Amino acid sequence: MSAIPRRKLSVEEYLHVERLAPFKSEFYDGEMYAMAGARLAHNRIKDNLIGELHARLKGTPCFTASTDMRVRIPGAPPHYTYPDIPVVCGEAILEDEAFDTLLNPRVLIEVLSPTTQEHDCGFKRVQSMRIASLQAYVLVFSDEPRIEQHYRHDDGTWDVEVVVGLESNFEMRGVAVSIPFADIYAGTAVAQAES
Repeated sequence: MSAIPRRKLSVEEYLHVERLAPFKSEFYDGEMYAMAGARLAHNRIKDNLIGELHARLKGTPCFTASTDMRVRIPGAPPHYTYPDIPVVCGEAILEDEAFDTLLNPRVLIEVLSPTTQEHDCGFKRVQSMRIASLQAYVLVFSDEPRIEQHYRHDDGTWDVEVVVGLESNFEMRGVAVSIPFADIYAGTAVAQAES
């Protein structure tokens, strides 16, 4: 017996379904992938980062977009994703009149969870690096004080910087921001274990 192949969705079909759905789904090569819920540590770190970034970016042309902001990755096959924190500098360029799909993030931040770590560090990182405006792809570990930052050089090549330890500072590439790890991990088991 052979399996019946599933019909791939078009981008238009995905966006129609996604905009009506009560939950978020990413999209790649004609298929939708529902996003799992996050653990408390993940949410605390994400909220801490959003608060710290908001305070530091106030009065600059840069801002954090909503965690519900979909990002389109250019190229084929079509790919839409929901990063934990997209950072935009200047005017946000949006895909269509629905104003819910960002095309020009400067920085994408992913807070890693056990269920998403492999995907975020591998496939999603490589795909996101295709975004022409992207200057940094940041991976924030939720189980240890560690940030891995992939950043683009002026010649288009990418490099990586890893910073570890609660006494460290996160120096964001692409946006002139410095945030102490202690503020990023405040209220989490990581901060309690290190104190």
